[in-house]
Amino acid sequence: MKLPVIKHLQKNNEAQKLEHSLEVLESFSEHRSVKENEMDVVGELITNVAGAIEMDKMVKEGMSEKDAANSFAKRVLGSIDQ
Repeated sequence: MKLPVIKHLQKNNEAQKLEHSLEVLESFSEHRSVKENEMDVVGELITNVAGAIEMDKMVKEGMSEKDAANSFAKRVLGSIDQ
């Protein structure tokens, strides 16, 4: 997860484009020929795109960009710690 990348994606892409990208990445990851190292990269991409989608929702609900990014990061890190 890279917050600068998430912020960039959120600022420069419509939510619908991000959602379509997420669907494609998820579909790719489900194919049986995808190797482990490729899954690592796709997993990182999925996290960043999903973060941009979540951040966009929070910003549209009135949260500042900085707070939205920090909120998403805390949620991801919190889920890893469990």
